[in-house]
Amino acid sequence: MKITLTYIFLLLPLSLFAQNEGTTTGYKKRVLESTELELLTSFYTQDGSNAAVTGGIGTEKLDDYATNIKVSIPLNDDDVLTIDATISAYTSASSSNLNPFSSASSGASEGDDDDDDYKYSTNVTNEPVTGSPWVASSGASRKDVWINGIVGYSHSSDNRNNIFNADVSFANEFDYTSFGGSLGFAHLMNEKNTEINISAKVYLDTWAPQYPTEIKTYIKEDGNLDGGFFNGVDILDANGIPIDKNGTNVWSPVSNELVDNKNRNTFSVSAAFSQILSKRVQLSLFADVVYQKGWLANPMQRVYFADRDNYYIGTASYIPVYETPQNKEVFQLADDIERLPDARLKIPLGIRFNYYISENIVVRTYYRFYMDDWGINSHTANIELPIKLGMNFTLYPTYRYYTQSAADYFAPFEQHLSTEQYYTSDYDLSKFTANQYGFGVQYNDLLGSFIGLKTININYNYYDRSTGLNAHIVSLGIKFAF
Repeated sequence: MKITLTYIFLLLPLSLFAQNEGTTTGYKKRVLESTELELLTSFYTQDGSNAAVTGGIGTEKLDDYATNIKVSIPLNDDDVLTIDATISAYTSASSSNLNPFSSASSGASEGDDDDDDYKYSTNVTNEPVTGSPWVASSGASRKDVWINGIVGYSHSSDNRNNIFNADVSFANEFDYTSFGGSLGFAHLMNEKNTEINISAKVYLDTWAPQYPTEIKTYIKEDGNLDGGFFNGVDILDANGIPIDKNGTNVWSPVSNELVDNKNRNTFSVSAAFSQILSKRVQLSLFADVVYQKGWLANPMQRVYFADRDNYYIGTASYIPVYETPQNKEVFQLADDIERLPDARLKIPLGIRFNYYISENIVVRTYYRFYMDDWGINSHTANIELPIKLGMNFTLYPTYRYYTQSAADYFAPFEQHLSTEQYYTSDYDLSKFTANQYGFGVQYNDLLGSFIGLKTININYNYYDRSTGLNAHIVSLGIKFAF
């Protein structure tokens, strides 16, 4: 009976280690025949108008360049060592507005290094200080590099029906460090037509918290509005009139307490079941339980309250258009940072259904339902239609639909009340729908005729969210076997 390459590809996740259980000849095929090297590089760009760092309004412009290198090394017939490293360099307009303030000669933005050492410049020349949620600042937080490394190990039993795996991981960026590890086990049965997977993961993360300039200055200077960054800087009321900093109607954040627990720990268990139902159909079911504990809010993100007076730094004439991109030179002082519960339980449930139409076309579908105890429920549906063009090329048109409800603690800019216990204006926690359209091309060098080349993948995806955020991502992947 003829088994096409497409059919083999469809069943690959369930038959990766499939071999005859009998070993009468004494021959055992290696789990991985030779060392494999995978290179992936991508460019991601987005824009929108609901930046969380500036309280739910403002530019969300972000560019990210990432490169991933993965090496899989066979240690012997049964064991494989994997080393996976990623470096990602990004520039973010919204993150730059952790400190949005600048002046012609004071260097106010440059003097604040966005660190916890609280080094401030003072505006000794009395030059106008301005800022805007719609204009990227030149502050230190405008760009960063994220690095991630994973070392994994897997062992397969002689009959290839049992697979054990484990890994350790490390990730770091300027305000966040993560250590992780996982253990997993897979069992194949029914002549490898059925597979059961279970795994457990833990991530022990630590904040190096960064705060909005005005809030950390106020706390460091014990409420002195002539100290630190505020020295020589006018604070305007809602009418654009400079306030008496020693008077009774002055700006202050609602709380002098910042991050009191710098840990964020995540624990998860996962289970998956896959079954080949026929020569054309494969079905998979999966479930996860994820529990997080610690500081789960982002200390960079501002919140503004409807029941508090508004105060600004910058050019008064821009106050009437503050919430629009026309605002170029005034910034509203924050009422507080984002605050969220210190625990979160997440439960995603999903199903995959793959159908082999012909030797040239396979339909891959995916659905996931998600819920958590913050009030978010979401639905994800995805379809991919690989189309083979001859022996070497495959096209991958894809579509993904996503919708979610809002978290209990979300409200837009200036719609929270200061009497609330928890609050965020991060639109990732809002109600929205999103569509993602993608297209990819894969080249398979079946003979590895060019310096061990196995595959080349080129992919493009466009993401469009109902909140106004849109993004483009282009990626190139190359895989070699030596």
